[in-house]
Amino acid sequence: MIFVTGPLFAGKREYICKALGWSEEDLARRGIWEVQNLAGQEEDLEKLAKNLAQYEVVIATEVGGGVVPVDPVQRQNREAAGRLACLLAQRADRVIRVFCGLPQALKGELP
Repeated sequence: MIFVTGPLFAGKREYICKALGWSEEDLARRGIWEVQNLAGQEEDLEKLAKNLAQYEVVIATEVGGGVVPVDPVQRQNREAAGRLACLLAQRADRVIRVFCGLPQALKGELP
């Protein structure tokens, strides 16, 4: 599995489609994105990470930067998203961070 992360609107989906020679339809069939939104809805993050790792590509938007939310639920969701990203990175063969459309290999090599 390839785990791709980076800020909002950084070009994560565009990069991975181009790098793998996939269309948007291929990505929709073989990958999943915006998985950080699933973290706050799932009590068992290990199980969620295991299920998500079945996809060829998993994409998450980084949510840990900036001001910490005052709302306790938002803070909890943000923490869960960070924990999920760590679990996915552990399971991934490759971890790529895309920032301003530029890929950086954090684990493994760029495709």
